[in-house]
Amino acid sequence: MTIPKVMPLAPQASVVGVDIGGTKTHLRLRDAAGQRDLVVPTSDWRHREWQRDARSLLELVAHFSQGAPLEAIGVGAHGCDDSDECRAFEDAFRRAGPLPVRVVNDAELMPAAFGLERQIGVVAGTGSIAVCRAADGEMLVAGGWGWIIGDEGSAASLVREAARTVALHLDRGGAASDPLVRRLFASLEIPSAARIGSRLGSLGNAVAVGRHASLIFEAAEDGSHLADGVIRDGGRALADLVTRLRLRGAQASSVVAGGSVIASQPRLWEAFQDGVADACGEELALFLHQGPPVEGAIVLADKLAAEKAAGPQ
Repeated sequence: MTIPKVMPLAPQASVVGVDIGGTKTHLRLRDAAGQRDLVVPTSDWRHREWQRDARSLLELVAHFSQGAPLEAIGVGAHGCDDSDECRAFEDAFRRAGPLPVRVVNDAELMPAAFGLERQIGVVAGTGSIAVCRAADGEMLVAGGWGWIIGDEGSAASLVREAARTVALHLDRGGAASDPLVRRLFASLEIPSAARIGSRLGSLGNAVAVGRHASLIFEAAEDGSHLADGVIRDGGRALADLVTRLRLRGAQASSVVAGGSVIASQPRLWEAFQDGVADACGEELALFLHQGPPVEGAIVLADKLAAEKAAGPQ
């Protein structure tokens, strides 16, 4: 599938794109001289209160851009999970200053990076979610329920399912020599089979759990059918998020997936492709965004800058 190429609409405008993740925030400044990046822990500035967050982020942007005049900011925000939350954050920026700011869910940065509007964006990183805009602009969301009960195909969810798979395997008399069993026990420092669940729970949060996801793919490379099954099921569960959006009225013709796990693990991407093909046939074009999601935020900011330059229509 040919990847769409996005041409800037306002190439001379100085704009900033922001990808707000659960653990880190990636800022990119694009101006006539080129581009540069800044990555900071999200906890350094985010307080989970719209007005306070808008002020903090604008201060961070001003420091990053060294006070240079900007035309627009595009923001993809983890945790802005419906249209009302996106509008609330935009309103907070509007009250905090005159600079135009567009806020979307971070999953929407995936199709935005390819210049695709109202298409399905799927994130599979530490967590997972699928998002699309309906014809009226309202946000349709599937998944994103957190690693304890959902976040299908994400790093944390894959580790959860690997632990469950290993526990069932051992319960049924399976061999402890399977590469997934060995790697899970070593990576999580599990002292005995009886402690699989408690050790997983003691990690406490999605970030800590998700750090161990690579063991699953390494076990699959070592020939573990158990690991292969976890990856296959994870990819198909991600594909089911797309199916849920279509059942709720999404009219998208394309799906763009991205995020740290699916972008770096071909086995998960292939399982996702197979799941979408089985559920939807050839109705949907599938794209994998392997670059940083902040690229989509720059596209949003560039479009906003072009609209500002054009003035009222």
